[in-house]
Amino acid sequence: MKQYIVTGMSCAACSARVEKAVSKVEGVTSCSVSLLTNSMGVEGTADADAIIKAVEEAGYGARPKEHKNASESSGTGMSSQMLEQEEMLKDHDTPVLKKRLWTSLGFLIVLMYFSMGHMMWNWPIPGWLEGNHVAMGLLQMLLTIAIMVINQKFFISGFKSLFHGAPNMDTLVALGSSAAFGYSTYALFAMTDMQVKGDMDGVMSYMHEFYFESAAMILTLITVGKMLEAHSKGKTTDALKGLMKLAPKTAVVLRDGKEVTVPIREVKQKDIFVVRPGENIPVDGRILEGESAVNESALTGESIPVDKTVGDEVSAATLNQSGFLKCEATRVGEDTTLSQIIQMVSDAAATKAPIAKIADKVSGVFVPAVITIAVVTTLVWLLCGADFGYALARGISVLVISCPCALGLATPVAIMVGNGMGARNGIMFKTASSLEETGKTQIVALDKTGTITNGEPDVTDVISVGGITEQELLQFALNLEQKSEHPLAKAILKRASEMQLLAGDITDFQALPGNGLTAKQGGVTFFAGNENFIKDKVKIPDEIKDDAKKLSNQGKTPLYFAKEDGLLGIIAVADLMKEDSQAAIKELQNMGIQVVMLTGDNERTAQAIGKLAGVDDVIAGVLPDGKEAVIRELKKKGKVAMVGDGINDAPALTRADIGIAIGAGTDIAIDAADIVLMKSRLKDVPAAIRLSRATLRNIHENLFWAFFYNVIGIPLAAGVWIPLFHWELNPMFGAAAMSLSSFCVVTNALRLNLFRMYDARKDEKRKYKKVEEKQMERTMKIEGMMCGHCEARVKKCLEELPEVTEAVVSHENGTAVVTLNAEVANDVLKKAVEDQDYKVVSIE
Repeated sequence: MKQYIVTGMSCAACSARVEKAVSKVEGVTSCSVSLLTNSMGVEGTADADAIIKAVEEAGYGARPKEHKNASESSGTGMSSQMLEQEEMLKDHDTPVLKKRLWTSLGFLIVLMYFSMGHMMWNWPIPGWLEGNHVAMGLLQMLLTIAIMVINQKFFISGFKSLFHGAPNMDTLVALGSSAAFGYSTYALFAMTDMQVKGDMDGVMSYMHEFYFESAAMILTLITVGKMLEAHSKGKTTDALKGLMKLAPKTAVVLRDGKEVTVPIREVKQKDIFVVRPGENIPVDGRILEGESAVNESALTGESIPVDKTVGDEVSAATLNQSGFLKCEATRVGEDTTLSQIIQMVSDAAATKAPIAKIADKVSGVFVPAVITIAVVTTLVWLLCGADFGYALARGISVLVISCPCALGLATPVAIMVGNGMGARNGIMFKTASSLEETGKTQIVALDKTGTITNGEPDVTDVISVGGITEQELLQFALNLEQKSEHPLAKAILKRASEMQLLAGDITDFQALPGNGLTAKQGGVTFFAGNENFIKDKVKIPDEIKDDAKKLSNQGKTPLYFAKEDGLLGIIAVADLMKEDSQAAIKELQNMGIQVVMLTGDNERTAQAIGKLAGVDDVIAGVLPDGKEAVIRELKKKGKVAMVGDGINDAPALTRADIGIAIGAGTDIAIDAADIVLMKSRLKDVPAAIRLSRATLRNIHENLFWAFFYNVIGIPLAAGVWIPLFHWELNPMFGAAAMSLSSFCVVTNALRLNLFRMYDARKDEKRKYKKVEEKQMERTMKIEGMMCGHCEARVKKCLEELPEVTEAVVSHENGTAVVTLNAEVANDVLKKAVEDQDYKVVSIE
């Protein structure tokens, strides 16, 4: 997929216009435009110049996004790409819109004082303006011109889009404001004519024909909505910025036998680098010397560090917790695991279908229809013998009363109320789109650690042997584990602290990565660790092995404790389920939603937790790219919401239709998500879906009121009822009608404050229709794969096929095991791989 940066887009109609224009270019097979990241992904054989030309002809700008392929990457590619992305994702709009809003409000308050305050409530004005109606009109016109100049972007964007045949919300605003201002200016000049003729009744009549305040009010109200949208958009793109900040800036490498600190971009493949305890690993590598526990939660989301020794792989941005490591760089620049996660988040954001606002959808029909009605109205009155001024007044009246104020308020007001209600309950919707779309969710994918479970291990079972008590076993465990930094040890220390136990003195403490630890107390050697470690030290009774197996089947980790003359017992540790997880999952299922659990944990533990939680499906052993791939497959079945809390969840959160982050999770997960649950309660997920559904209903009701006003007002403005009932549009009635329409919209939106989002009694009790997929496997023998990058290329090209659920690729074995959800010809699989310059020997 070729990536481009698009400039000049302001709303969903703009992105739709760009997508439509590029899709027509010969050679383009698919095109996806993201208003969120101002980016465009294009697939096909079309030339870049032709694509850019199509975008420019549509009225926007485009340029290719810089990207270095893996063979060229040595660190510098990642830096240039990140710098470009950071600049692209900066929030340039919010500060400008804030300045526009406050300046507009200043002029609007003065304008409203003279136009409404004095005219309707006789508020005092300077003496030189008393009775000087022309001067009052000129003052209102000048104040309106100032506001129009301040908000000139609406007119530039609106009329530009109109001329290109793709009217958007800016077009509605520009037409409504221009019509009100134009008609008011005409009335002002007509007033001067009456003044010259000495017709004071005519002067007073035209005084009531001013719509200057309407022209200014439209611009100011819509600027509020634009500013809120820009702020939300800027916050949403913080996900990529946060991921980029994770990338280490320097590395300590060995040059001529000396340690040298160099910028990360200067690290090359096969460089030797060192990492001390407490430091982040700078690039992906392989351990040459040393042993340590490495916290990989930044990538896997699992809270338990992984023991590493010589020959093991380490990844950039993970934390070295204990030992000194000397490593060889294997993947640098854009090839590191962290960079690939950044790229996945970026690609997922770029390919996410833009959600058009309802007002933008109807504007393409509404604006031309209103213009046509205004023109026809003018022509009909001319043909009926009316003078040109009267006929023109009727046509402009149609545009004035068709002012999109209520239409512009219909969606954002409901969104604001829904957002406020969610915020009061700790549910933060980051964009209007997320609040609109959450209620359409059909599948909810839940991360395990920190989402369904608490995210940190606790002691669950204590089984002592040899005649000692449970408290004595915990005392032995405390003595052994007091110097360990392992999270499982912390669970034991926490339980011992709750029991007010004090650690005894030990000597010769030694941690053995991947096995356990040993220490001496009073000349006696004690051991702690897994079954394989302990069984070499002492005999383990069969009944204890059976107990340990049962605990393992329940998703718990059994830790064995022994001394040199026999077993002391086992202590089980597990990441316990949150109190509300089961109830929340049941509520989702009652709402007709399929619930899937995703985790990087092993299959046995995952199945045990999944069964206890009551989820419908469990998918275990998945890393960041795996979770993202699972979400991509689930989206083929329906609209997917992903709930997670770790950096490893960021690609999946972004790929999902709706990403939901647990508030206690990492900043990256929170930034990548569309919704943040600040109270870290899983029950807030069904509550968010209920609130979204209620808000969407409210938006539809608001649009009814907005259009009901136009259905009644446009015929009246056009003079349809004049021949029959002599009903002619009174300007004051027009202003009152506009206010009434907006009042109905706002009042209706305020009803959302009465909605009970945690009340599950009204949920429709129905079971979801689960889509079963037939899974098939084929093994491909492939020649030419030399490294992990080759694996990634083959995996990507195969998984882009719609029939492929997963591809497990090994360059060492020269194979790709492909899991299919539908029949596909071997030639299709072969072509996908050979297009990447590898040779397919056979497919079985």
